[in-house]
Amino acid sequence: MKNKIIPWFISLLFAPILTLNCQDINIIPKPQDFSFGKGTIVIDENTLIINTAESSASAAIAKNFFKNNYEFTLQSTEFQSLKKNAIHFKMDENIADEGYELSIADEGITICALDEKGFFYAVQSLIQYCASNAYFSKYEKTLKVKEVTIKDAPRFQWRAFMLDEARHFKGMEQVKMLLDEMALLKMNVFHWHLVDDQGWRIEIKKYPKLTQIGSKRKSTQIGPLEWESPIQSAEPHEGFYTQNQIKEIIKYAAQRHITIVPEIEMPGHSSAAIAAYSWLGTSKEEIEVPIKFGVGKDVYDVSNPQVIQFLTDVLDEVMALFPSEVLHIGGDEVKYTHWKNSAAVNTYMAEKKLKTPADLQVYFTNNMSNYLQSKGRRMMGWNEIMGHNLHFYQDKKDTETTQKLAKETIVHFWKGDDTLLTTAASNGYEIVNSLHNYTYLDYTYKVLPLSKAYAFDPIPEKLDPKYHDKIIGLGAQMWGEWIPTNGEMHFKVFPRIAAYAEIGWTKKEHKNFATFTSALKHLQKRWTAKGIYFASDEFVEKKN
Repeated sequence: MKNKIIPWFISLLFAPILTLNCQDINIIPKPQDFSFGKGTIVIDENTLIINTAESSASAAIAKNFFKNNYEFTLQSTEFQSLKKNAIHFKMDENIADEGYELSIADEGITICALDEKGFFYAVQSLIQYCASNAYFSKYEKTLKVKEVTIKDAPRFQWRAFMLDEARHFKGMEQVKMLLDEMALLKMNVFHWHLVDDQGWRIEIKKYPKLTQIGSKRKSTQIGPLEWESPIQSAEPHEGFYTQNQIKEIIKYAAQRHITIVPEIEMPGHSSAAIAAYSWLGTSKEEIEVPIKFGVGKDVYDVSNPQVIQFLTDVLDEVMALFPSEVLHIGGDEVKYTHWKNSAAVNTYMAEKKLKTPADLQVYFTNNMSNYLQSKGRRMMGWNEIMGHNLHFYQDKKDTETTQKLAKETIVHFWKGDDTLLTTAASNGYEIVNSLHNYTYLDYTYKVLPLSKAYAFDPIPEKLDPKYHDKIIGLGAQMWGEWIPTNGEMHFKVFPRIAAYAEIGWTKKEHKNFATFTSALKHLQKRWTAKGIYFASDEFVEKKN
């Protein structure tokens, strides 16, 4: 009797792996197409990794995953074999860019892709799949994995996360953590907001005061009233990245197929630079790095050739560091009163026959674009660079412009209605859609719950289908004003970053919020293990 009971009991223990819910693949972002098989395969110490030269890096990631999580020391080889108990990487020219096919079947695991990016994303899916659709026996030293076939490729080419470190410096460890999570979620652009009124965070060797002075402020605005708060921390805040540190982070990101797009704000949000070099501003007055958030005290004097030289010098050093084709120049929230009150600027506008401050901004922006193009680069900026009237503090007549933004510009749409976006698309501009009420992570979960974030579609419903291809993707923005600690940043970013990853990758018709939240439980286990403080379910859909 005893001998009959034990096998029966053991069979109950293994029952979950044999009766897995075949409706939920539990991978974020959700693959475009998948189907489950009826059985399982076994991965163990005898499993062989067979890779190509193009897939060697991804094969190493898979090898490390099985070692770190299951203590399997898998052997790898580039020698092609028909061995069944193998993870086999194969090149396939018929698969789309960044796409992959992953088959877990009786003959083993097969991963097909066009290039190394596809192999990398396939391995990220395999890692998530093993966490939710496999059973590990510590005693048998086997991993039983549910059979599945996945065919996958991204919906959008631009899948970005932005970190603002100008307001609160976070440092290399936190940036690398974010890059790791972006990689798992198949996000491919790290938009790095390094410059703003309240801090300059990148070493520029030709202008050392930018970090000697511009990277430091005496205090920081805090308090429950936020923008209007008179309360100060009374503690200094500082930090910046050396060029060597930036090179290290760029390399780290590249290994994860993430492009870093730096943002160097101009002509506004420039107080930290002006605090370092007063001649950069319109007033020429000595100022300190602002201790309050919001729009700063001055803007660049774009009529001054020395200022233009400064900006091109900065861009030269930035381009020498960052291999990205695209550089972001900001261009948002320029208070035109500074230019209107400057005799030098008014004289310059008259000489150039520029009628409005918006004309001047577009003229300046195009000069920056021309400079970047001469170096083989491309400019990106927030949608004010088109002359859009987005702010109550701007006089409407000041935002009227006859100047046309350079055609090669990527317009980063963050504010305004569908008419403005349609205008940009119909004029031929490529657009990254980051509409603030859906993608600004500094908003509370009451204002931007997870369900609302997930519901965002970068292609507006009213946009004519003939312009759909002008929407190249989306960005999620972690503005840094009110996140002084790492924990506060984590709370804002996680889990919403997973929603934006799925928006960027998964076709609209394949998305499902219920299956997304189910899969999210497995990511939360990972975040807990890594010490990432994510917002729990009681916050993400309720008041906080």
